[in-house]
Amino acid sequence: MDSQQETNTMANTAIDTFNDAATTTSTGMVSLTSKYSNRVLVKTIVERDDGGVGLIGERLVIGGWVKSSKEVKKEPVTPAPAPTSDDHGAAMASSPKRKEKDVSCVEILQSRIPFFRTIIKVLSGGSGGGSTNTIREKLEAVLPKPPLPSTLFLQISDGSSVAALQVVVESTLASPSRLLPIGTCILAEGVLDHSFQGNRVVELKADKILHVGTVDHDKYILSRKRLPLDKLRDSAHFRPRTTTVASIMRIRSSLSFATHTFFQNNGFLYVQVPIITTTDAEGFSEKFQVTTLLEKADKEEPKAAKEIEGVSLDNIKAAIKEKSNQVEELKRSESNKEALAAALQDLRKTNELASQLEAKEKTQPAPSIKTDKINFSEDFFSRQTYLTVSGRLHLESYACALGNVYSCGPRFRAEKKESSKQVAEMWMVEAEIAFSQLEDVMNCADDYFKFLCTWIVENCERDVEFISRRIDKTIIDRLQSMMSSSIEKITYTEAVKALEKVTEKIFEAKLEWGVALTAEHLSYLADEIYKCPVIVYDYPKAVKPFYVRLNDDGNTVAAFDMVVPKVGKLITGSQNEERLNKLNTRIEELGLPKEQYEWYLDLRRHGTVAHSGFSLGFELMVLFITGLIDVKDAIPFPRSLGKANN
Repeated sequence: MDSQQETNTMANTAIDTFNDAATTTSTGMVSLTSKYSNRVLVKTIVERDDGGVGLIGERLVIGGWVKSSKEVKKEPVTPAPAPTSDDHGAAMASSPKRKEKDVSCVEILQSRIPFFRTIIKVLSGGSGGGSTNTIREKLEAVLPKPPLPSTLFLQISDGSSVAALQVVVESTLASPSRLLPIGTCILAEGVLDHSFQGNRVVELKADKILHVGTVDHDKYILSRKRLPLDKLRDSAHFRPRTTTVASIMRIRSSLSFATHTFFQNNGFLYVQVPIITTTDAEGFSEKFQVTTLLEKADKEEPKAAKEIEGVSLDNIKAAIKEKSNQVEELKRSESNKEALAAALQDLRKTNELASQLEAKEKTQPAPSIKTDKINFSEDFFSRQTYLTVSGRLHLESYACALGNVYSCGPRFRAEKKESSKQVAEMWMVEAEIAFSQLEDVMNCADDYFKFLCTWIVENCERDVEFISRRIDKTIIDRLQSMMSSSIEKITYTEAVKALEKVTEKIFEAKLEWGVALTAEHLSYLADEIYKCPVIVYDYPKAVKPFYVRLNDDGNTVAAFDMVVPKVGKLITGSQNEERLNKLNTRIEELGLPKEQYEWYLDLRRHGTVAHSGFSLGFELMVLFITGLIDVKDAIPFPRSLGKANN
């Protein structure tokens, strides 16, 4: 059995296990109800093979949010002709016995209107006469006119599936004005029944409303028509209520589950690496510094931002307070109008001066911190620390003890540039394999990528179909082709030669050996030249981190990038340098602070071993699966340059 067959078999086995665990063991409400909340997930109804028909007649509790709604008014009840006062008793006595049924208050009131009119006629002395009509009009005006009863049709989504469930509610159960607005949260109990509207198979006929969470229609952003994804980024706390973002998040969740399944099935141990670190994992990355000393640091603030002609903003604000008190005293005394006018004019000028200072302060750049004056020995960790750029160095230490390990977590880069493929905080999946070389880790990365594609095709069919209709119609074919296609492996030198032959396109960056391949170069290889996933390996040492193993030619290193169509570089990996002298030389060549890496060098001093690993950009994988073009739409709460709203 080849590697691809093993990958597909492993994915199918995991999926079967997952599905078996979700199968109910008995019928009725007990087996359907979610274990940790007293409700039935919409998914367990609408995603059944029969569309939920087999559950008709079951009493269920459904909770979710209104996606759309409509109200259908009922025709008013036409009352029977009222009997006269003489034969009213006889008519009642001779009328056939009614069927027993539930009658609403509105229907009772409507049925009594003829009786009320009879009373009015009696009290007014019979028919005819202007005074009689006046009395009748006054009495009828006092009697309340009940609203027409209606039926509400609510499309309810609880986030468990693409499809919503229609819940039918009579207006006698709850006020329509509370239930109809989009975004309203309801918890309803009722009986599942056939639906004869549209392409729906079943609907819940509610007879109890257990909870209503109302919305302010004018302020709720999703009350408007469908908003584009970029507009939803500013409301990250509400956007998962949209069908598109909900599907993306379910696919993301499934990718996470598949990741753990793949590594656990292949004998890897899950290790959590730190977010705060003293080490720059790549040696030349832009890092976020972690410190508690900012309040103590000296700050350089331009004098013009705080003062005008030697007068500080704080002093002006104090003067405004004092002058305001003086004005109030003069107003109360009413003795010296000239003094009051002068005080008001003085206060106005002082306020204008304060406004000028505040405006200048806003236009000044943020205060710079003199890091050379910060004593980091007084900091929380007694030294400089950063948010981690990569967990691979820490993961290595566990690979050199436990064998095969992997980790998942957020990684941070403080690069001040806008990019659709990079934000400040992104999740990475990282793996390290002891006793392995470059070829081994490239094969592992290939198998992992194909496993993810297989898992999504087999386990997220409805979400993928919806995303295909909404975002990218080619994703299903693309995923299926990835499952069966073989990956193209070329050296960096071969990649440069292939790109140099391109005549129909002019690349923005100059192409020559020894220079890093740009995202444009890499994407062109996968999208246009090879039209399949490509692994480029054996890069020049100058363009890869210090820890990558030096090849025998002395010019290239054992590093690789896996490039996929539509997204570009998805995975980057390497065989790491296990030779102490070679690693020391690279640190010195790059001028890195050796004291940062002493713990890392210890792994070579004591029990060194050949090892390799890789990192996969998790959000980039979501882009590949969904066809999205911006990682900000693939992250629950994106953090990018100038954007951290919640």
